Amino acid sequence: MAATIFAPCCYHVRMYRVLLAFVIFSMVPLQAVADDDALWQSLNTPGHFAIMRHALAPGTGDPAEFTLDDCRTQRNLSTEGRVQAAQIGARFRANGIESAEVFSSQWCRCLETAELLGLGTVVEFPSINSFFRNREYRDPQTSELQEWLTRHPADKPTILVTHQVNITALTGIFPASGELVFVRVTSDGDVPVTGTIRTD
Repeated sequence: MAATIFAPCCYHVRMYRVLLAFVIFSMVPLQAVADDDALWQSLNTPGHFAIMRHALAPGTGDPAEFTLDDCRTQRNLSTEGRVQAAQIGARFRANGIESAEVFSSQWCRCLETAELLGLGTVVEFPSINSFFRNREYRDPQTSELQEWLTRHPADKPTILVTHQVNITALTGIFPASGELVFVRVTSDGDVPVTGTIRTD
């Protein structure tokens, strides 16, 4: 009799543990989805911005013969990068953002990324140009960007498409290609990160 009672008891304990593990693990992606939803929705609030690293562009930096006005001399988006940029635009729309103010570095890979988002007219913004080859521009450009963020009215969702070095200088985050870094501006003029969304 003891064995008959003991076996079901152990069975129920095992089933309880399995169920508990399932609940715990299933809550993780649900929380991530909830967090992502909050980030997307934050863009509808003044003082919140999405700063995006350009989509996939194989390599590092730019060729020695780099010329700003000639895309042939630059490191550009791959076919995969173009698909990625278009898919990121689709993710914005899937999260209720049909149009936005879109600002871009003047580098071709950023401008092409911004255009492929399909969210609005792209405005060139020299303050977020890459300083990978001119590190002396790091501090002044970062200060210019921070000041711009504090002054920009952001009456609609606002996206800035720029480079890893620029995003890292402002936020301390090393973003992947196409990664979105969400920030807000505080009353003190600080620009803390509210979260990130990877898109690769």
